[in-house]
Amino acid sequence: MSVDADTTRAIDAVLLIAFGGPTARAEIRPFLENVTRGRAIPPDRLDAVAHHYESMPCGRSPLIALTQAQADALRARLGGRMAVYVGMRNWHPYLHETLATMAREGHSRALGVILSAFRCEASWGRYMSDVAAARARVARAPEIVYAPPWFEHPRFIAAVADRAAAALASIPAPERDRTPLVFTAHSIPRAMADVSPYVADFTSAAAAVARRLAHPRWLLAYQSRSGGPREPWLEPDVGETVRDLAKAGERQVVFVPIGFVVDHVEVLYDLDTEARAIATQQGLAYHRAAAVNDHPEFIAMLADLVQEHA
Repeated sequence: MSVDADTTRAIDAVLLIAFGGPTARAEIRPFLENVTRGRAIPPDRLDAVAHHYESMPCGRSPLIALTQAQADALRARLGGRMAVYVGMRNWHPYLHETLATMAREGHSRALGVILSAFRCEASWGRYMSDVAAARARVARAPEIVYAPPWFEHPRFIAAVADRAAAALASIPAPERDRTPLVFTAHSIPRAMADVSPYVADFTSAAAAVARRLAHPRWLLAYQSRSGGPREPWLEPDVGETVRDLAKAGERQVVFVPIGFVVDHVEVLYDLDTEARAIATQQGLAYHRAAAVNDHPEFIAMLADLVQEHA
């Protein structure tokens, strides 16, 4: 993490940094080309992901709107005392577009908050690299210092736990305590995981939520794999997890997408469509906790990060 040594200079803005997503059907393929440029993604996987986006209403990813809602809620939580911006890695508003706006509006030093809970090269590393590349394109771009990792922040844990509790409440009381919580995060290549704290971050956050809920039955699963079939990625996959739970005689399952901070396509399709279909086929009742989105505790956590650095 790169932090300017000159701590006397005030932070005068916040930059929420997210992945990006298409806002219309015509944007889906160009967006996916941005995401996969320079990566060996099998063509059939790219076609499948395009279909996932096309299945959304109007072919629109909800990610940008939900991230903007987080920014609006944070701005309100801060009482309007701090400008809050959104910059995307792979679509409008691109990071360089947002940084140019920030420069025009007179900002010189901003707190960057990476909206990816768990750390690895594909999440935090690439986000920081993309910010650096975007700054190089913008005259007088504001300096960016980064908020520290927040996967164990008590308010993030509280927000996830509240979402999980709401999902558990839909299960009949006699079955609720024994229903497994399946925490999910995006799968990444094992080689990448081996040199990052990704799995440790994921495990620690999930354990903290389970403790807060006093819910002893929980496990981890990975979703949304996108690499070639010969490259080992983190497992178990959510589909295999559902089948294993069914074989073990489970009747209910609650998915908690703790690795995603908004209900975007990888949650809405990979879980609510694909995992739900497998659960139904296996005779399991499917339940899912919402992502934190603009949960008041998550927004309060973002405000805490800002206030600690402002």
